Amino acid sequence: MLADCLDEAEELLSEKSLAEFVEGIELLCMMGRGAEPVLVYMEEAAEIARHTSGKMVYPAAKTAYQISRSPNAAAIVPFLQSLAEISRRLEEPKLLQGYLDIVLEMVERTSISIHGSHATMASPGLIPFLEKAPVLLGELTIGGLKRWMDYGIAQHSHHPDHLAEFFSLESADSRAVMQRERHGTLLVDMERRLDLFELALWKIDASIYPYSRMLDDRSDPRPYYDDKGIFLPDVYDDLDNGISGMDQYRAALAHMAGHRRWTAPVFADNRSPMQRIAIETFEDSRIEYLLMQEYPGLRRIFQALHPVPVEDECDGKHESCIRHRLTMLSRAILDPDHDYRNPDLLEFVQRFFEIMEKGDTTTMDVELLGIQYMARTRTQADALPNVWFKDTEISYRDDNRNLWQFYELDDDEDFHVEPTELEETEPDDTLPPRHYPEWDYTTQTYRPDWASVYETLHPSEDAAYIDGLLRKHDRLAKQIKRMLDLLKPQNYQRIRYQEEGTELDLDIAIRSLIDYKTGHNPDPRINISHKHNDRNIAVTILLDLSESLAQPVGNTGQTLLELELEQEAVSLLAWAIEQLGDSFSIAGFHSNTRHEVRYYHIKGFSEGWNMDVKGRLAAMGAGYSTRMGAAMRHAAHYLEHQKSDKKLLLVITDGEPADIDVRDEKHLIEDSRMAVRELDQLGIYSYCINLDPKADEYVADIFGNQYSIIDKLESLPEKLPKLFLALTK
Repeated sequence: MLADCLDEAEELLSEKSLAEFVEGIELLCMMGRGAEPVLVYMEEAAEIARHTSGKMVYPAAKTAYQISRSPNAAAIVPFLQSLAEISRRLEEPKLLQGYLDIVLEMVERTSISIHGSHATMASPGLIPFLEKAPVLLGELTIGGLKRWMDYGIAQHSHHPDHLAEFFSLESADSRAVMQRERHGTLLVDMERRLDLFELALWKIDASIYPYSRMLDDRSDPRPYYDDKGIFLPDVYDDLDNGISGMDQYRAALAHMAGHRRWTAPVFADNRSPMQRIAIETFEDSRIEYLLMQEYPGLRRIFQALHPVPVEDECDGKHESCIRHRLTMLSRAILDPDHDYRNPDLLEFVQRFFEIMEKGDTTTMDVELLGIQYMARTRTQADALPNVWFKDTEISYRDDNRNLWQFYELDDDEDFHVEPTELEETEPDDTLPPRHYPEWDYTTQTYRPDWASVYETLHPSEDAAYIDGLLRKHDRLAKQIKRMLDLLKPQNYQRIRYQEEGTELDLDIAIRSLIDYKTGHNPDPRINISHKHNDRNIAVTILLDLSESLAQPVGNTGQTLLELELEQEAVSLLAWAIEQLGDSFSIAGFHSNTRHEVRYYHIKGFSEGWNMDVKGRLAAMGAGYSTRMGAAMRHAAHYLEHQKSDKKLLLVITDGEPADIDVRDEKHLIEDSRMAVRELDQLGIYSYCINLDPKADEYVADIFGNQYSIIDKLESLPEKLPKLFLALTK
């Protein structure tokens, strides 16, 4: 093969580069890894030179040789096979050299060393990385690829299987970090807004899921919907014509919402592929016509996203023009100011509008129109294998999988089956999870969308139980009430000795008059002004409901729940806050790995201190672990929207942050510390009441000096309300 490869290389390479090409072949022969790496290099070298430079031919061979000096010999062929596609993505020699450096760094950092002196086992992530690299570089910059690689190595180098999953893009955090490095509007950032959009405008309550156009196995990865929900691309880039990524999501969602409302499936078995694509075009246009009748503002977005094929650009001699003709037809229906002159196109556009203006149209109406259009315009060239694709991709339209129904052998059995009622299921009051990042102190970066927080209403029991606890502390309640009377806001506070004010201070005025009559300089400050003295505070009490709450306390042999101490303290505190008139909420949390952080609403800001709230507090239980950072971020999500001058998050816990899926004890402590910083940036003051006698070892690392440790638990009901009053003076 050498002679043929040299002939091709001579057309692309200079004399020096040609000599380096031969030198690269000799270098790969010296590896002693058989003929395959050499043959692959000979085939790919010309492509590397064509897309970058002849100077990069020898560095490619040298990199393969360096890989062979490690335990990763199996990765040489995948590396060489991917280089041509990598060269197409990068083009610049400096960028390709950067990629080669990344590969060697990957070899060095992920190859496994048993004894710690040198690598003895192959990297589990290298081959998956090489296989995915061409696709990744279609979405990421070379810098983004490097950061994605660094994150994967830092987080998963201790576990070979996890490393392979990360670099195969199979793990959730791998995809999340990849999305973070991409540019454009991410679906994950817009999902809640789109949920409201589809519910408000289309009365559709369907889940929205992202898919990656980069990783989707379909040959034409367009939006689609099925019984599971609506699937949209995970990212849209803002366009030069002013259409944002959010507008593209709106267009795609609106189009599918129209199909869900107005499209009826038709049998596809008796329709040819050409007829089917024509029917799809007319049905898409019908749906958009109906959408724009209801929401005219969609026309601007649809027109901006719809391509404008140039008439007669596809000559029909060497390519099939069927897509070109149908896209022109679709554009002409959408844009009344089009300039197409084809008589068949104009006739069918007119027939389309005549059908639509009659009203109450169905899919069958445009099905017949599509068949007639294909019969009128079909040419012999439509069967050619080369299809004209330029300006024919309408990206916001779905793949129309729900337009077609296929006849199966057993369909006859189902045609006349009477519909049955759906089985009743128990209502689920748990909202969809909300995802929060988690701080990794080892890499000084966030793990994106790492913790999943599920929120629900806390179960309820007998509210009289809480009333009994309050009666038990009746004397303490009276003492607290005397303190509350001093703190209760007065609507106005008088300020004396003012030159200008709202009313006259008679005592000062008379004294000034006497001074004036006796020849002394009178005091001009004879007025009184007033100022508001209202408390404007919002408080969230966040309770740690982890398993430690059910552990025996000291030598008592009883738990905090059995001693009723925490419920007593929180009840007294809630009663005190209610007396002050401050806005407050109560919530509890526990976790079972990062995938299940449970957040329980006990009292909302809009609720009063009533029997429902007391019933939830009476049912307080304990279980699982303490992923404090995620719970604090979720509490802050609600607290930051309160319109108050001061916002306080009061965390009551009896242990340090921990979870069963975390091996590094310091990890969740550092994440909680970062959560405190995030709350501080939001203007939320966080304070911790810790009931753990050993809390001195960790609580200051999290809250700084914003904490109190209560060693004598029996004093908790007395100290907690007083501590709150001191914090909110």
